[in-house]
Amino acid sequence: MKRSEDHVGAKPQVDAKPSSDVVVTPLHKRRLSGELYERDPKINELIAELAALPRDALVTRAAITKRSDPAYIPSECLIYFIRASRRDNNEAWFERLYRILTERVLRSLPRAESQDGKTESLTRGIVRDKVFGRFVELLSADRADYVDKLDYFEVRFDGALASLRRDAQEQAWRHENRSQSLEYDEESGELSEEVETAAGTYDPFSTSNFDDPAYRLRLDAAIDALPPEQSRIIHMLRQGFPIDPKDKDVMSIPKALGRSEKTVRTYRDKAFAAIRAAMADGGER
Repeated sequence: MKRSEDHVGAKPQVDAKPSSDVVVTPLHKRRLSGELYERDPKINELIAELAALPRDALVTRAAITKRSDPAYIPSECLIYFIRASRRDNNEAWFERLYRILTERVLRSLPRAESQDGKTESLTRGIVRDKVFGRFVELLSADRADYVDKLDYFEVRFDGALASLRRDAQEQAWRHENRSQSLEYDEESGELSEEVETAAGTYDPFSTSNFDDPAYRLRLDAAIDALPPEQSRIIHMLRQGFPIDPKDKDVMSIPKALGRSEKTVRTYRDKAFAAIRAAMADGGER
């Protein structure tokens, strides 16, 4: 995967050193007034302090879930170190922090099931899926190139997450009424013959037409029209995340989404089949 040298944060240090030696890099995003986004000064101070810790010690503190604990690390700091890890060649370091942060995000989102576990809300399930999926997409894209939309999460994490949740709630009705004609067996995970035939070996990113701006516009529209779980996987594939990497330390799509490889491949094939149909309807034969 491509890695950019222009990054939001300083590389976390393995060996302890005085926090005064740590430079916390400013954010890039600007307000409408032209001023750069800025973290709370206390967050900057804490980042410098945490950067001086050994990585194992940092992970131990990051795993603390009680905000009242004096050693609790705010999510604004945690996402800083996750983004800064892009400059490392060690994907295992990214994965350790990534899992902690995504678990926090999932705990903060509404669950589809009721408290008694007897009923399930489709709307809550869609909102949860869309918010988490969008957050994962932003993190995934930031691994390849700087995404200034994540700067807001370093300024006010809870507010940024709430904004994603509002957007998802406004769009939930569209997904409730969406008709999905391509099906697969939920229990076995096997694709239907229709999906297998439609998907085949089709890859919308390898075609010779990919250099055509009009093709890319239609492709982007087809991807945006996919159900969230399919769109999420396609976006991650586009960013270079593998489904089954040869190096097990590399962050894969199944690891990132907490899904099995079989499920990810199923969603990918359904998405490719839908994209192929949409592109054909738009004139791509």
